[in-house]
This record gives sequence, C-alpha cells and structure tokens, in this order.
Amino acid sequence: MSYSATQLLDKVNAYLSTMPYVREPKGLYAPIEYVLSLGGKRIRPVLMLLSYNLYKENVDSILSQAAGIETYHNYTLLHDDLMDRADMRRNKPTVHKVWDENTAILSGDAMLVLAYQLIADCPEGYLKKVMDVYSRTALEICEGQQWDMEFETRNDVTVSEYIEMIRLKTSVLLSAALKIGAIMGDASEEDAQKLYDFGIRMGLAFQLQDDFLDVYGDPKVFGKNIGGDILCNKKTFMLINALNLADDSQKKELDKWIASTEYCADEKIKAVTGLYNQIGIGRICEDKINEYYAEGLALLDSVSLPAEKKEELKSFVCHLMNRQV
Repeated sequence: MSYSATQLLDKVNAYLSTMPYVREPKGLYAPIEYVLSLGGKRIRPVLMLLSYNLYKENVDSILSQAAGIETYHNYTLLHDDLMDRADMRRNKPTVHKVWDENTAILSGDAMLVLAYQLIADCPEGYLKKVMDVYSRTALEICEGQQWDMEFETRNDVTVSEYIEMIRLKTSVLLSAALKIGAIMGDASEEDAQKLYDFGIRMGLAFQLQDDFLDVYGDPKVFGKNIGGDILCNKKTFMLINALNLADDSQKKELDKWIASTEYCADEKIKAVTGLYNQIGIGRICEDKINEYYAEGLALLDSVSLPAEKKEELKSFVCHLMNRQV
C-alpha cells in the first residue's frame, strides 16, 4: 500500500517513543530522550519512508534507518545549540541549559553513535551502500558547519560559497534520507541519484526561503520574529547579494549598519529592509528559490515511476514550501 506523509509521521513518532534506553548511566541517556521528545516535523525520516514507499510497501522494515536519520539530525541541533549558546529549542530549554555544556557534548556524541547503530541495522546486501551515503553526509555536514562559522568573521563571502555552505549544512541530509530510502527500496542507481539531486535542489530552496522569510515573512506564520539575520549581520543570500549589487551610497549605508554596535533593533531592520527593497534583493531571492524549486520538481518528474506513485512525495515537499502541487 501507499502511505500518506501523515501516516508515516505517526509511524516515526511511535517508533521513536518506544526506543529503549536501558543502558547506564541515565545521566548520559536522559538528555537524548529529552531531545527526541521535543518533536519537530520529522522531515528527514518521512522523506526516507516516502522514497522507500515509491518502490516497496513494507515501510516498517526501515523504521530503524528512519529513526537513525532523525537521531543524527537532532544530534546536530544539540551541538549547534551549544555552539550558538542558544537558550531555547522548539520552545523548550536546550540541553546545555537543562543540564550543562559537558553533558550536551557527551550526550551529543552518544547520539551520533546511536544514529550509526540504527542506520547500520539493515540487511548486509544494503549495508555498504547505505553507510557510504550516511558517512559521507555526516562529514559534509561538519564541513558546512565549519564554513558557516568561518563566514561569521569574513566580509568577502561570495554567493557561490554561501550556496555551497547551505548545500552541505542543510541539503545533503535531506538528500541522504531520500537516497537511503531508494537504495533500500531497490531503486535503480539512476533513480536513487535523481532523488538525491531532487533533495539537494529542494534543500537549497528551503534555506533560501528561510532567508527570505526572515526579512519579509509574517512573524505569526513564520513562527519567530523577523529580522534576526539582519540584526546579527548573518551572511545570507540576501546580504551577500545586497553588498554585491548596491551602489556607492547604498553600500555605505549597509556598511554603516553592519559596523554599528549600538542601534535600535527596529530601526536597523527597517533601514536594511529598505535598502534590500531599493536594490531588488527580495525579487532576486524569490527568483532563485523558484529556480531551485522547478529544477527539483523536474528531477522528481524524471524518476522512472508513474506520476501517481510520486504524488505523495511531491505533495509533501510542496506543502513544506507552501506551494500548490
């Protein structure tokens, strides 16, 4: 049978809720249970199961791998929160706030090992291909995080460097989920690669949409206050393009706000947004989002299955992008 994304989400949550942590000490495993209990959209495991379900029906057989990819994703969030000194995650205190920084490091390390165990728990015939995808992805995400940290102190970040950073930090895990699902579903190598490439394009579109919404989104819909990237001078697609395309007076004004250490937050957001409007940055970003989105859908369309088989996966991704199918 073909499952809906909602049915697959229920399966993932049920599996995660019954994962036993019977080992000691509890101080190591309690933060892991806490992190995984915070919920979230479970996008990556659902993508894996949707990809698998394109080819096979028994999705329960790869719930271990789906749980593994979600455990790994939450491990990256745990360590990101620590590096960012973030206080909250999904409206709950972060692990290093509930416990302490050393616990966050060690429990995060244990999550990484648990993720490897869960993903490696597959038939031997799939093991090498699955672990090759996963291991490469885990390393690439570290590379993306390092680039992101280095960009904080650089003023010469290029658009292509930024796109590569978000490919590594965001897209590759979506792609890995899709490809692992396809591999375990016995998809052809060509289809598995197309699904991987589909995930890359959609991941880039997701992140650029996030950049766009941080400036132009409705806080009630976006789920957080807008302008955060502007206030911390984050090297986003928006800012990098603005610095590249600004005329002399606009560049001077942007540089002034970037260098300023004392300012009214609302005034800075309003001024920088006004400069983006003058330069046409919103349209440029929307055009790029649409380009990646169209490329992704074209890749999905080219996967060698009937269109109706791919409808649920397409619908799920379109919903994430707030698009009509």
